[in-house]
Amino acid sequence: MKITYIGHSGFVVEADGHRVVIDPFLTGNPLAAVKAEDVKADAVLLTHGHSDHIGDALPIALANGCPIISNFEIAAYFSAKGAETVGMNTGGSCAFEWGSIKWTQAFHSSSIQTEDGTLIYGGQPSGLLLTMGGRTFYHTGDTALFSDLKMIGDRHAIDVCALPIGDFYTMGPDDALQAAEWVHAKLSIPIHHSTFPGIKQDALAWVERLESIGLRGIALQPGQSTEV
Repeated sequence: MKITYIGHSGFVVEADGHRVVIDPFLTGNPLAAVKAEDVKADAVLLTHGHSDHIGDALPIALANGCPIISNFEIAAYFSAKGAETVGMNTGGSCAFEWGSIKWTQAFHSSSIQTEDGTLIYGGQPSGLLLTMGGRTFYHTGDTALFSDLKMIGDRHAIDVCALPIGDFYTMGPDDALQAAEWVHAKLSIPIHHSTFPGIKQDALAWVERLESIGLRGIALQPGQSTEV
């Protein structure tokens, strides 16, 4: 499994010749590592409806002729805009040609903002367990710290975990450190930080704290990859 960080909370994950993109916020992202038109994918996975997660989902899906996979409400929204979609929900899992997904809970909010500023209900926010090529990547989505992260870690053999550290909108560095202990992935990646001034964090310092308690982490810069 090759995991490429494309900025904010976005990733491209590859294995066995397949590629999926998670939460592609590229247009309008000052730290984006790639343009939406350059993303190749077999599926677009969305954790929730906020614009910094669904931003480029539609153009990527349409250009690649691939489905947007998310919760029921987000899938319905994009289906009405002409995309192929798969609407699932928290706790559900499904196998696809390229791998499998299981949706987990996340403690956050979810809405889709239209061009006139209207907010549309975006369903329940989620994290996702993505398994490809025999490896499992846990993208926690935007979330606060919650104790069931320990249960998720205990029940699943997680190779890589992406954890928000930005604070203000999600858990911050201290809570993310606790989350990493509970999930006990083989490798943790800090996300959802430093894109905007309000969530500025030192990802390298967080990784150093993680390693001081015996856990592995990597602070990827947009465009950088790691393989497991």
